[in-house]
Amino acid sequence: MGRVAGKVALITGAGRGQGRSHAVRLAEEGADIIAVDLCEDIASVPYPMAGSGDLEETARLVEKAGRRIVTRVADVRDRDALKAAVDEGVAELGRLDVVIPNAGILPIGAGRPIGAFADTVDINLGGVMNTVHAALPHLGEGASIIVIGSMTALQPGHGDVSPAGPGFAAYRFAKHTLVEYVNTLSQLVAGAGQRVNAVHPTNVDTHMLLNDAVYKTFRPDLDEPTREDVDPIFTGLQSMPIPFVNPIDVSHAVVYLASDESRYVTGLHLKVDGGAIVKQGL
Repeated sequence: MGRVAGKVALITGAGRGQGRSHAVRLAEEGADIIAVDLCEDIASVPYPMAGSGDLEETARLVEKAGRRIVTRVADVRDRDALKAAVDEGVAELGRLDVVIPNAGILPIGAGRPIGAFADTVDINLGGVMNTVHAALPHLGEGASIIVIGSMTALQPGHGDVSPAGPGFAAYRFAKHTLVEYVNTLSQLVAGAGQRVNAVHPTNVDTHMLLNDAVYKTFRPDLDEPTREDVDPIFTGLQSMPIPFVNPIDVSHAVVYLASDESRYVTGLHLKVDGGAIVKQGL
């Protein structure tokens, strides 16, 4: 028996990156999956988003692991569309036990329009709440909500954000606010035997990190910086000598929080950061 055998997990941003990794890892441990993704680009985001082919690949990998999956194209900013996707997934798979609001963007860069702030808050904060709130009516005793945060959420929230632009300011604001959201909601649903936790990774090896906009933000002294140019800076963020973690490293933490192994763990902010926060004395 797998560690989450018989459970059903809802994951947003499931087309690729962390979302796909969480879906496949949970499937390997026995869970069925409701996978949601926007599957189209966002104008303010300077890197391509997952497409329909990516979501289909997630489905293939989950089925290869021997589990069922329901895929839906929906925008986490649209509460009605998201509710319909969740309702349909639950109707087909029979229940809902785990909720992972993972969808997120990072339109970093000083030249981004102010719309990058609005899009990021709407997706990274509003989208999390929409996902959780659409799922709440379906959750019973033992359910686990796992918010995907960021080490940025555990850093001081003040200071000059202008070099990184409005998109990064919104990213930090959203992740900070989600800390309080987890702290509050975990208390409210505890009486029903439900849990709310967050996982806060450092940089993760995904499209969100490895793109030209990030490289230019970290190396403004170069006209066309590459990954090799920023790797030393990325590595300097952690206590451990790594530039980033892999999606699977975050997924291992997600499986623990989704499983009954963590049945009395709630309100936790679990760092998967290679020692980034302690290096900053926080």
